[in-house]
Amino acid sequence: MLKINKKFKVACVQMNSRDNIDYNIFSAKKKIHYALKKGANLVVLPENAIYMNKNNKDYIFSSFTENCHPGVIAMKNIAKELNIWILLGSANIKFKKKIYNRSILIGCDGKIKKRYDKIHLFSAKLPNGSVYDENKYIDPGQNISLHKLPWGVLGMTICYDLRFPYLFRKLAMKGADFISVPSAFTKFTGNLHWHSLLKARAIENGCYVIAPDQVGNIYCGRSLVVDPYGKILLDMKKKQGIGFVNIDLNKVKQTRKILPLLKNRRTDIYPTLKA
Repeated sequence: MLKINKKFKVACVQMNSRDNIDYNIFSAKKKIHYALKKGANLVVLPENAIYMNKNNKDYIFSSFTENCHPGVIAMKNIAKELNIWILLGSANIKFKKKIYNRSILIGCDGKIKKRYDKIHLFSAKLPNGSVYDENKYIDPGQNISLHKLPWGVLGMTICYDLRFPYLFRKLAMKGADFISVPSAFTKFTGNLHWHSLLKARAIENGCYVIAPDQVGNIYCGRSLVVDPYGKILLDMKKKQGIGFVNIDLNKVKQTRKILPLLKNRRTDIYPTLKA
C-alpha cells in the first residue's frame, strides 16, 4: 500500500487587486511563477483576486460564465504550464441568470477540480457609515465543497463564512484536513476579529487554516496560515506579496488524537448540529 505524502508547501498570496482584470491577471501570474521557483505545490489567491469591485454595480460588469471568464482561463493555463495547484480565491461567475462569488480549485493538469459558491453573503452597517450588502447582486451558494488533493482533504470557504463556525465544523466532520478562507476582510472588522476568528476555527476543528487576504484601500491584509493548535505560522502584515509555509497534515491526525473535539461532540443534546 502506497504511503501518502502529507507534506507540501503552500504559497499564500496577498494582493491589492484593482478594477482592472488584465492588471490583476498579470500580477497573479507573476506571483505564481515566483511561487514555483520557491518550490510551492499549492498557490492560494484571495477573494476577488481577478477584479475588485468599486461598487455593487461592478458585480455585473466583472461577471462572466465560468468557461469565458478571462481570469479562470488564465489560471487554468498557468496551472497546466507550471504543473502547480492553484486556488483562485474567488471570481464573479454567471450561471443561469445568477451571479455567484465562486472559489475555484484548479489542478496541476489545468482542470477545475472543485467549485465553491460563497454561502454567507456579507451584509453590514459599520460605525463609520459604510454599508455593505452582497445580497443585492450576488446569489448565495447552497452546498459545502471539499476535495482530496495529493496531500489531504481541502475544505473551501470564502471570507464572511469565517463568522459561521458550523460551516467549518461541517467541513471538518466530512474530513477536511485544511480549510481555505480567501478573503477581502475590511480593516474595521479585520483589525478587531480577523486573528481571533481564524485561530478559533483552526483550534476547534484541529485543522490548518489558510487565509490569503486583500490589502490596501479598505482591506486589512494580515494574510495568515494557522496550524491545528492555533499557532500562527505566517502573518503577511500590510504589504502585497507572497508568503510560504511548509504544511504537515500528519499534525492534524496527531492534534485530533490528543484533543478529540470532533469525537467529543454531544449530538444527543444538540442533534441539529450533526454533520
